[in-house]
Amino acid sequence: MKSRFFAAALVCLASLAPKAVAQARRPLSFDELAAFSRVSSFSVSPKADLVVFAAGAPDVAANKTTSSLWIVPAAGGEARRLTSGPAKDAEPQYSPDGATIAFASDRDGTMQIWTMPAAGGEASKITAFPGGVEAFSWSPDGKFLVFTAATFPQCETAKCVGEKIAARDASKIKARVTERLLFRHWDSWADGMRVHVWKIPAAGGEPVDLTPGNFTSPVFEVGGAKGFSVSPEGREIAFASNRDKMEATTTNSDVWASSFERPESAWNLTGANPAWDGSPKYSPNGRFLAYRSQSRPGFEADRFRLNLLERGTRNARPISGSLDAWVDEFVWAPNSQALFVATHQNARGVLYRIELTGNRTEIWKGGNASGLAISADGARLYFLRSTLSAPPEVWSVGTDGKDPRPVTRVNDARLAQVAMGEVSERFTTSADGKRLQAWLVTPPGFDAKKKYPAVVIIHGGPQSATNDAWSTRWNPQVFAAAGYVVLAPNPRGSYGFGQAFVDEITADWGGKVYDDLMRATDDLESLPYVDKERIGAAGASFGGYMVAWIAGHTQRFKALVCHDGIIDLLGMGLETEELWFTNYEFRGWPWSSDQYEKWNPIRSADKMKTPMLIVHGERDYRVPFGQGLQLFTALQAQGVASRLLMFPDEGHWVLKPGNSRVWHAYVLDWLGQYLGGERSKKEDLEAVYSITK
Repeated sequence: MKSRFFAAALVCLASLAPKAVAQARRPLSFDELAAFSRVSSFSVSPKADLVVFAAGAPDVAANKTTSSLWIVPAAGGEARRLTSGPAKDAEPQYSPDGATIAFASDRDGTMQIWTMPAAGGEASKITAFPGGVEAFSWSPDGKFLVFTAATFPQCETAKCVGEKIAARDASKIKARVTERLLFRHWDSWADGMRVHVWKIPAAGGEPVDLTPGNFTSPVFEVGGAKGFSVSPEGREIAFASNRDKMEATTTNSDVWASSFERPESAWNLTGANPAWDGSPKYSPNGRFLAYRSQSRPGFEADRFRLNLLERGTRNARPISGSLDAWVDEFVWAPNSQALFVATHQNARGVLYRIELTGNRTEIWKGGNASGLAISADGARLYFLRSTLSAPPEVWSVGTDGKDPRPVTRVNDARLAQVAMGEVSERFTTSADGKRLQAWLVTPPGFDAKKKYPAVVIIHGGPQSATNDAWSTRWNPQVFAAAGYVVLAPNPRGSYGFGQAFVDEITADWGGKVYDDLMRATDDLESLPYVDKERIGAAGASFGGYMVAWIAGHTQRFKALVCHDGIIDLLGMGLETEELWFTNYEFRGWPWSSDQYEKWNPIRSADKMKTPMLIVHGERDYRVPFGQGLQLFTALQAQGVASRLLMFPDEGHWVLKPGNSRVWHAYVLDWLGQYLGGERSKKEDLEAVYSITK
């Protein structure tokens, strides 16, 4: 329950200059949120003198996103535009010699790989793969590119894939049939296709399938990791693949390897571990293969450890064992003597240097860090940094932990014009004596002598966290700008507070975590500037489940918002696609475990009285659309004030910018109606087609 080419609309060069505009600061409305440029990906030149990055902003009126490529000195300075036009240009990557930049673009309709001279010039299309490409990388020698794309496993050529897609699309019959599970995932149907890794010459040509067979290779990884790596000598590829017979019920992804000469003869490198292994990366000297690993089968939220496999002996060992936090991502030092790791602790991002011996040194902490890259000389580490009050920018820090500084300042001018609420932390104590953390955001222009309505935002997952990071969806600053004191708690199940804290939500969805949230709400009510008669709660995914659970167990909230939530766990246990999730969380199948009934919100539906807005995407296959329909029906049948907002073209998240405008309008208007906060514009509400009057 817990995506890749993030994007955004064209930005003018002036918006990239760090010049503040002298005028009164404005609250962070949705329009202001959407106007921020989004730095989504970047690459450091081999000489470490330049950084190329993708940036843009949503085109809300067109309900789509576009982005462009820019280049900036690695030490910081004025950015120069490389591409323009109504397309998504994203994921720029310097070639090993620094002469060429490869990037993904949909300028011809689907995402394909293009290249252009690093100094600027016309772009050349490298791939024309049917349906488009996903992730890609240069080979270490720069002679070819490898990329992932969906294919029919019986096809050996891209031409075959194209013919089958054309035949399928031309058919008048759209019925589907399947004989195995995991036939749909997140927001799309498998349609007989698998993701494979392909190889293509850097100048273009006929692609070759490097991971043939009726398997997904590499597996999907939340967070955008590529899931494959090319060896330094350029003759071998490592990739993650789950080859268990019942993929929908197992997390047993393994790291495999195959030679370019015989890709059909892949060998399993981590078969001894029945739990998840993935994110492989060869060391620059070719001696090692590092990868992330879990130890408990079926548990997708087990601690992600960093393992090291010696290629000569195939012996593997953990090197992050003493780190009681998830290894979110990592990158090798150029000398192959250490790795740099991004993780989260106490709701903040942390970067570590980990030696091959396992010795660990903290080199940066604060905000959120992702998208790690390192200079060729090993002197500086680059990453995307954001906070609850500032969107992502490229930053760098010395690998000795010294001299952290921004590389891009895309949003400095706009930040100077926008008033952000003050961010602080609150701490409470759980029933069993644990320290509970929560973020508190007050409205811009806050006056402690006044009384404010408040909203509690409950994160999803359930094994997730609200970190000191920017969000374009559930951004606490947007709610604060509408006049609310915002509390974003990290109750049981939140990562970054030790794995034991994460584990305690399993088979206890409405237990300790509910009590944690109520204690956090007690603390919120105790604040002299909070009107305890005007407090609401909102959440998505597991947060949506918790909203439904809250509705049946307390009347303390005056309004609720449930996004892609769950009302019937029995139905969820057989409707969702990643069945290992529900099987682990509730200790078995719905017919063999009593945990589904114990924590089922539908059993308390007769006690639901609080006005509730229900939002659901019809293409959400993680928490299927029927859950939202059931919840709405249960409330309507009992005369409870309720509204159902449906998005037929969205999955688990609302990603399209026009849809996002509607989402913000309806969520804030619902809360405003019952809590007294700012109401939404009539035109934003009327953008939705009402099916009942």
